[in-house]
Amino acid sequence: MGKPTVFVTRRLPGGAIDLLHQHTDLRLWEEELPPPREALLRQAAACHGLLTLLTDRLDAELLASAPNLVVVSNMATGFDNIDLAAASERSVLVTRTPGILSETVADFTFALLLAAARRIPEADRYVRAGRWKTWGPSVLLGRDVYGATLGIVGMGGVGTEVAKRAHGFGMRIVYHSRSRRPALERRYGMTYLPLNELLRQSDFVTLHVPLSAETRRLIGRRELRLMKETAILVNTGRGPLVDRAALYEALKSGQIASAALDVTDPEPLSPDDPLLSLENLVIAPHIASASLATRAHMAMLAAENLLAALGGRIPKHAANREIAQAWRTARRRRLTSLA
Repeated sequence: MGKPTVFVTRRLPGGAIDLLHQHTDLRLWEEELPPPREALLRQAAACHGLLTLLTDRLDAELLASAPNLVVVSNMATGFDNIDLAAASERSVLVTRTPGILSETVADFTFALLLAAARRIPEADRYVRAGRWKTWGPSVLLGRDVYGATLGIVGMGGVGTEVAKRAHGFGMRIVYHSRSRRPALERRYGMTYLPLNELLRQSDFVTLHVPLSAETRRLIGRRELRLMKETAILVNTGRGPLVDRAALYEALKSGQIASAALDVTDPEPLSPDDPLLSLENLVIAPHIASASLATRAHMAMLAAENLLAALGGRIPKHAANREIAQAWRTARRRRLTSLA
């Protein structure tokens, strides 16, 4: 048999590309920026498999233009960049890469939390600007993390790892999630609270829920008004969880003390975005999972998911496995030309 044609939308760390070269007719987008819409449409139209990133938007139009597509392997924990209903309707399997980045993202969440609490980026700018003249008792006073109340919104893999780290810092932990986690409550001394009450009580609020219609702008003007004036908001989930305009107003007016973001809406922010003018904002370019080991592991799992599906197996992390019967029939038909 011939090799199936696959398109990978960016060069990946680790050995994933080499693995795909061995087993597929590989087409690779070599540039730093994501492939533009026209290029993605053109490649999808000729491919049996796509390996995508969260920056690649796969909607109903694109899926309809890809008659031979068998699988979309998304190198991400979620799949909010893919129209899952449209993929299922066309019998295209969608896979993802969960369970790999929880520890790495939790580490970065705490890095952001500490950076905002102790004003580390401000301190760095202070020194580089030549403003450090002497030690002073009131210079760049920050907030203690030990003993503070941390509100975790979303107690999935990342939320659980954040709770583990917060417990080690001697924090009081409250959380809100779709379901109670009694075993974790006992292990880390956590308390479940409704979201509004969590926002009122927390010194730090950190977001770890998936993006959906229900969670889009989960934190808006009303929610920010519930938070303490001394509170710090941390977001390493998805940018649209937070209303950007409302956050700017809250930070500018001192309604909350500061925020630390790894994700924004949109991404990237324009260099002249008002948020970037604020001293009480710590911001990073969506790098919470960006450790060498984690990104290489994610890439390899995405490649393995792709190859498994092309070979007729439904990977463990298929997002729409309910279409299995129709998908198997469609897969055989779409790969007929390779026989």
